[in-house]
Order: sequence, then structure tokens, then C-alpha cells
Amino acid sequence: MSARVKICGLSTGDTLAAALDAGADLVGFVHFPKSPRHLGWAEARVLAAAVRGRAERVVLLVDPDDAALAAAVESVAPDLIQLHGRESPERVAAIRRLTGRPVMKALGIGEAADLARVADYAAADRLLLDAKPPRGGDLPGGNGLAFDWSLLSGTALPRGWMLSGGLRPSTVAEALARTRAPAVDVSSGVETAPGVKDPGLIAAFIRAVRAGDAPGDVAAGLASAPRGV
Repeated sequence: MSARVKICGLSTGDTLAAALDAGADLVGFVHFPKSPRHLGWAEARVLAAAVRGRAERVVLLVDPDDAALAAAVESVAPDLIQLHGRESPERVAAIRRLTGRPVMKALGIGEAADLARVADYAAADRLLLDAKPPRGGDLPGGNGLAFDWSLLSGTALPRGWMLSGGLRPSTVAEALARTRAPAVDVSSGVETAPGVKDPGLIAAFIRAVRAGDAPGDVAAGLASAPRGV
């Protein structure tokens, strides 16, 4: 079974079309004012409507209050709400109840101890494993960093987990081969500048996944994964 692909941080009609035409399984819209990929609700509504059932719509929020959640559901009608802040397991469960939508919780990974939090987020429908942002950084994701994939060796991960952090067209096939991730997420890795997606890079990323993915049991084949990939 082919690994699923999410293109996140889309902000223009042209790049959304490029992602859809290339066969993205999920497309992500960011609502976080500090991000160069931020969309207001009016902009997000227009782009989300253009998806027309061709992919899953994901809205990325950071520590949203209830008003932001209501606006996200009304504007984007998301198939999945991605939480990329410091949301507690209890808040994740509350957001699922409040919105009636599946939730994906992003977890920053920098050392083996960070993986202990996986079990705490059983209320999430999916988990996204991303690199921790640089110390003092303003953005919880989209920083173009990868974490040490060998940390995943022997770790039991829930079905449908997603790998993110520092992936590019030139590295995603190796990432899939080493981690056997069932899904991958990219944002800055298909940009020419922060927030500026490139249609050619989007297409190249998806082609690389389709050509080189290897989903399966994450416990297999990770002992030799290099540090700082």
C-alpha cells in the first residue's frame, strides 16, 4: 500500500492545484498569524472549497480556543484538525468532542524521551511526528528540520501515524525506507522561500513518494538510520 502524502501550508490557488493534480492525499491550510503560511478564514474558505473532494482537507491550528475551532469548522469544513501547539491530551479529547472532527496531534521529537508522550495521546485519531523547533523559535513546525529517525526503532506507533520534519523530494524516499512511515507531511521542503510553495517541487515530492515508499512496521530496519538526517 502506498504511503499517503500531505502537502501543508498551501496558500494560493496555483499551488493547491499543483498538489491536487500531482495526487496529494491531504492538503493543509495553516491558521497561525506568526506563520508565513497563515491564511485568514476568508482565504481558507475559498481554497478549501476548491478541493472539491479530491483530497482530505486539513486545518492546522496552534493552541486554538473554542472560537477559533468554530471558525475553522465553518470556514474549512476540515476532514482533519491538526493541532501543532502545546495541547494537552485532555484538550485534544475536548476538541474532538466539541468539533465532531477527527484530530491529528503533532509531537515534537528531539530525543528518545519525547516518544514517551505517544501513549498519552490515545484520544488523537492520528499522530504527526515532527522535529522539535529550534530553541526560542516562533514556529512549532515548517522549520525545515529533521529529527533522528533511528529514535523510532522499536517504538510502537499507532496506525496511520505521519512523519514530518525536513523532508524534501531528494530525501523522502530514504525516509520512507528507513522509517516505513505510512504517511508523510511536507511544507518548507517544497518551498523556494518561507511560505512560497513551488509547483515543480510539490510534484517532484509526490513522485518520489510514489516511486520509493515502503510503508509497514516501524520497528523493522531502523537500527542503522543515521543521526541528523
